[in-house]
Amino acid sequence: MRRYVVICLFLITATVVVVISQVNSQPLASSNKLPASDVRSYGAAGDGRNDDTLPIQNAVSATPGIVHLTPGTYRITKPIVIDLDKVGYTSIRGDGVARIIMAGEGPAFKFIGTHAGTAQPSSVKDNIWNKQRMPAVDGIEIVGDHEKANGIEATGTMKLTLTRVLIRKCYHGVHLTTRNRNVIISDCHVYQNRGIGIFMDKVNLHQINITGSHVSYNDGGGIACIGGEVRNTQISGCDIEANPNKDGPPTANVLIDSTGGTNAEVAITGNTIQHTRTAPGSANIRIQGPTTPYKGTDEARDGHVTITGNVLSDVKVNIHLDQARGVVITGNTLWTGADYNLLVEKSSNIVVGVNNLDRNPRYFREEEKATDAVLFRDCTDCTIAGLQLVGSRHTPAAMALEKCDRFNLSNLTILDCDGIGLSLKEVTRSRVSGCLIRDDRPGAKSNSIQSQDSESTWIGENSLGSRAIVLPSTKKNVPEKP
Repeated sequence: MRRYVVICLFLITATVVVVISQVNSQPLASSNKLPASDVRSYGAAGDGRNDDTLPIQNAVSATPGIVHLTPGTYRITKPIVIDLDKVGYTSIRGDGVARIIMAGEGPAFKFIGTHAGTAQPSSVKDNIWNKQRMPAVDGIEIVGDHEKANGIEATGTMKLTLTRVLIRKCYHGVHLTTRNRNVIISDCHVYQNRGIGIFMDKVNLHQINITGSHVSYNDGGGIACIGGEVRNTQISGCDIEANPNKDGPPTANVLIDSTGGTNAEVAITGNTIQHTRTAPGSANIRIQGPTTPYKGTDEARDGHVTITGNVLSDVKVNIHLDQARGVVITGNTLWTGADYNLLVEKSSNIVVGVNNLDRNPRYFREEEKATDAVLFRDCTDCTIAGLQLVGSRHTPAAMALEKCDRFNLSNLTILDCDGIGLSLKEVTRSRVSGCLIRDDRPGAKSNSIQSQDSESTWIGENSLGSRAIVLPSTKKNVPEKP
């Protein structure tokens, strides 16, 4: 009897195991059915040949929330318009395996919101939180196949978020227009576009974070803010390279241009920003103030900018400030500034701290014709402390101040430079102290300090390789009026 029971239990157990194995081996009834969010369920082919514009637009208009692009190449000929107030929360997802070929004019994806407020919670209407907040694009590639194709455009959005997106061969990569708030662009690649990589185009925008991204080989500039009103721009941890094209118009890897607008409150930190020194007018960072005075004053300067912890090289000018105010430059390393490492014009309240401007032999070929010089022209109320400049070449002065007022220069190290170490021309009410300025190369004939028409500037307590020279005044004696 006991043996019979044991045999029965064994047979029952074996039967159950076989049944479970068979069930697990069968596909689920719904596994061959595409989820409602998948563009293929709306007729998209994803073969790179058929026009998938209408199926993808229909998928967006069906308001699934997530528009899922499964592996494939989707060719479109018109922008996919995401009208957020109509379709509600929308996220375009490709999981890194979907490609969009934009074969028409305009952006591949255009987000349209209605947010007209600020970033303050009290200004955000309920329909923004209930239907529009945080539109997102993640894990897709956009390739332009039309001379006027763009990547992604956004207007009127609140908390637009772009992650793991590759945009290439378009005109502009990311195009922000009219008004947006709280934009995040992270872990993206904006590469080889004919226009600007990330373009804030006459936009009213507060709070944009661009982090951990590659923005390179965009002929019209890397990250550019032109006109409009932009505040709280943070660019950090990015590699931004070779955006000024040698055959294109003058531009910069990072351009903050307030001509026709007002753009300020910028942090550029912890990036590598480099190339191309053969491009006319190229700069790694260019801050251009507005050309019109501010609210009835005689000030025409925008700023509140921090440039810190960056690696900058291989352009005409590494850092160019023009009509800027309130800029701090510290903790950077700069080299191969073909015309200047640092050029500051018509600016005020500029603080330059400990930075390394070194002619490193490792980059001899690139450095061969570079000046690596520093020039302040028509500037006021500036402090330069702890700056190190070594090996400036092919220029009359390693560091020059022209028509400047109320400058405090201290603890500078200027070594082994051609020409004059520090040149002061028409510098008033200023001070130079505690500096080490020498040229100890064999046969060196350069002067440490040269001053002209700078009688009200005090120079003292410096360690110089040669004596300071005061040149005769160039100003003509004008008889006093009776």
